[in-house]
Amino acid sequence: MTKAALVEEVARISDLTKKDSEDVVETFLQSIIQALRRGEKVELRGFGSFRLRRRESRQGRNPKTGAQVDVPSKLVPYFKPGKELKELINRDLEPAREPYSLNEQFVQVQDLKY
Repeated sequence: MTKAALVEEVARISDLTKKDSEDVVETFLQSIIQALRRGEKVELRGFGSFRLRRRESRQGRNPKTGAQVDVPSKLVPYFKPGKELKELINRDLEPAREPYSLNEQFVQVQDLKY
């Protein structure tokens, strides 16, 4: 789903104008970004949480020249899905069936009635 599709869905469900829906989505996203920039954890119960993780500095390589490059440490956003979200996504999925072994296939062929 794209941001534009999300705006459309908010407008459809809430009977807001497209412009108002865009403002709602943009405010929501900016609120998350600002909280993360302040170093806060954003937790949406039942959905998941957004956090920052620090990646340490390291030595990298320029792929074009092969020269070593210092890659500085940085913060990266991280999303951890909540338990309820995971359950909702997996609720209607059937457990995957293991492929038949050769023995099972042979038994099934023997049981066929001609």
